[in-house]
Amino acid sequence: MRYINNLNTDAYFNLASEEYLLKHTDEEYFMLWRNESCIVVGKNQNTLSEINLDYITENNIKVVRRLTGGGAVFHDLGNINFTFIVNDGQSFNDFQKFVEPIIEVLSELGVKAEFSGRNDLLIEGKKFSGNAQCKYKNRVMHHGTLLFSSSMSDLSKALISKPIKFTDKSVKSISSRVTNISDHLKNNPMDVLEFKDEIFHHLAIKEGAKIEEFNEQEIKTIEKLREEKYSTWDWNFGKSPKYNFKEEKKFKGGTVECNVDVKLGVINEIKIYGDFFGKEDIGNLEDKLKGIKHEKAAVIESLKDVDMSNYISNVTKEDFLQVLF
Repeated sequence: MRYINNLNTDAYFNLASEEYLLKHTDEEYFMLWRNESCIVVGKNQNTLSEINLDYITENNIKVVRRLTGGGAVFHDLGNINFTFIVNDGQSFNDFQKFVEPIIEVLSELGVKAEFSGRNDLLIEGKKFSGNAQCKYKNRVMHHGTLLFSSSMSDLSKALISKPIKFTDKSVKSISSRVTNISDHLKNNPMDVLEFKDEIFHHLAIKEGAKIEEFNEQEIKTIEKLREEKYSTWDWNFGKSPKYNFKEEKKFKGGTVECNVDVKLGVINEIKIYGDFFGKEDIGNLEDKLKGIKHEKAAVIESLKDVDMSNYISNVTKEDFLQVLF
């Protein structure tokens, strides 16, 4: 097994690195890595219904879709991620096998952790690790989060969505009580990087294995995958399952309600209702929005030459965007 200390903290790069290792090599791996503030959504989730779009936009929090299923999670530099990739298809769905080394590390530090439910690790009944898996040919990738000193405020705010707006069949995230590992290390205080070293020591160094970093060729290949896939709107938002979106607000010009049918991230159908007045038929505005990505920048671009007052008097474009997102 090859042990990799991935020092990159860009979420797009790091998710791309997992796909590279899983699908474009044949070695087995254990990798530790961290992301700057981001939300990582499961492969089968509707991204918009999992996130607080306003909060992540204001705080420049990246959103990236991963290869594995499960729910959305918040990452920051106080969170360590671990990845196992093995050539053993029989390991798929055997979550406990992969989390056992983490439980052992914590035990050595005086912290009792336990595997619980389908894919969680708990300390004193509170979750500090969520895990997910996928299979490619005969290879299995298992990865998990380890909340060490994450910002609980950012975590809760970034993942608060407005689910009443959405109707879809995507996999929903389940909220649970969470805790940071650092809060339980009273007898062994350390920072997140020292804890990272403890994990490597337990799994690799004391077994005589060396810790490596990505070489230049690997970085070049991963960067290409990052640019072509993991940093794109098509992958992170456009791959969302079909969903319906509904929002209604009252403005100076009256009540405006939008009902939007979205397929592959693109507005397929839209109906605009309300008690507003307008000089032109609202159907013309609806037609302008069909085929446009359900994304603010794309909608703003499509409306740049539109005089909103012709369709909805006393309602600005900024107002209208509030009922589209």
